[in-house]
Amino acid sequence: MKILLTGANGYIGMRLLPHLLEEGHEIVCAVRDKNRLAVDEETKRHITIIEIDFLQDKHNDVIPKDIDAAYYLIHSMTSSTSDFDKKEAASAKKFNELIASTNIQQVIYLSGMVNHDQLSKHLSSRKRVEDILYEGNFKLTVLRAGIIVGSGSSSFEIIRDLCEKLPFMITPKWVLTKTQPLAIRDVMLFLTGVLGNTKCYNQSFDIGGPDILTYKQMLERYGKVRGFKVHLITVPVMTPRLSSYWLFFVTSTSYKLAVNLVDSMKMEVVARNNNLQKILNITPISYEEAIKLAFKKIEQNTVISSWKDSMISGRFKKSLNKYIKVPEYGVLKDAQQLAIKNPDQVLENIWKIGGSTGWYYGNWMWRIRGLLDKASGGVGLRRGRTHPNKIYAGDALDFWRVLLADKEHKRLLLFAEMRLPGEAWLEFTIDDNNILHQTATFRPKGLWGRLYWYSLIPFHYFIFAGMIRNIANYK
Repeated sequence: MKILLTGANGYIGMRLLPHLLEEGHEIVCAVRDKNRLAVDEETKRHITIIEIDFLQDKHNDVIPKDIDAAYYLIHSMTSSTSDFDKKEAASAKKFNELIASTNIQQVIYLSGMVNHDQLSKHLSSRKRVEDILYEGNFKLTVLRAGIIVGSGSSSFEIIRDLCEKLPFMITPKWVLTKTQPLAIRDVMLFLTGVLGNTKCYNQSFDIGGPDILTYKQMLERYGKVRGFKVHLITVPVMTPRLSSYWLFFVTSTSYKLAVNLVDSMKMEVVARNNNLQKILNITPISYEEAIKLAFKKIEQNTVISSWKDSMISGRFKKSLNKYIKVPEYGVLKDAQQLAIKNPDQVLENIWKIGGSTGWYYGNWMWRIRGLLDKASGGVGLRRGRTHPNKIYAGDALDFWRVLLADKEHKRLLLFAEMRLPGEAWLEFTIDDNNILHQTATFRPKGLWGRLYWYSLIPFHYFIFAGMIRNIANYK
């Protein structure tokens, strides 16, 4: 089958793509920026990539006419706390419009469980998108999931952050709300299982794992799997706003996502009985097994995707191309260079920077800078990185965003997503003479920007000099 995969560079899309390729399908990946699709060159040779933004009024002839099915995986929850529902509705209407002239037979939409009398804004938006998609000229299959548990998922990473960092917690009363977590492995089985299955046409199914748990039980069972006890005291005084700040400061989530998550966590999310498991012959694994499976991926460095790499987890709202040309005028720079003996090893060192590897010099100073950034509402250092030694354009790298990762031409370009009175780039290149170049560029905004840069010159002197030296010598 020829399949249109929207949201191909999102958490679910990146997981689904290899499964569809393994089944022999022809895949058309729809993304807003093709430079951000974090797949290797071998995978790119087996797919077609089209650039499309379903919030824009163009792209009328971009989608191939001969597609057979499509996965609708477009969500905007982390982009806003106020108007994401309007964006999601507009995207769905545009999708229907653009897909109308194709030969499509089926659309599969991953939604959220909407079986509660009073829905959060997030779940209400998901239901609205369902209604819009049902108006399209195709057969619709809706899969409604609750908490998805897998390495890199926002839910799993939040639970992981809370339990690993806070063995003793004072929690809001929404931790007593029931939910039905589902392993990412089983999400993939459901998504691929309904493809082309006529029994699933124009049907909506709730999908959940075998365990119905409160969020408190999920935290406690996480600790059990990891071999430690999690102590929780539930209090009724934490308002949604306080809860959002609590998640933001303790975990790696963004504030916008925290607000929308807390809004949804107040609603019970339990699957209604349906026969989809029987139709597809799927037996979902338990919550504890899902945690164990997630850690196998983490320990083996085989995490495929992470919510943190989403563009809207940082300060980017538009294409990376706006920032990829480093300015030359009106900027302040710290330029270092060093002759190296083993360029291949140095290149590998560059590609491992950030995350658990750190920044090669003064990591404690980087951590302090991350804490200050988080305290001021920035992204901080907790995002880390998805892969220990692979980098793709668009990836999150602590409080940086990868603009360009060209290993063939030995160049890595990062843009700062921390809160700054200006804009900052950090670039590493190795030239043909085996000279390592490290350049920090800062474009200040007004007087405060310049004062900020000059006040940090003493720290830059040690940090940047130490960083290039250690990158060149690290083995």
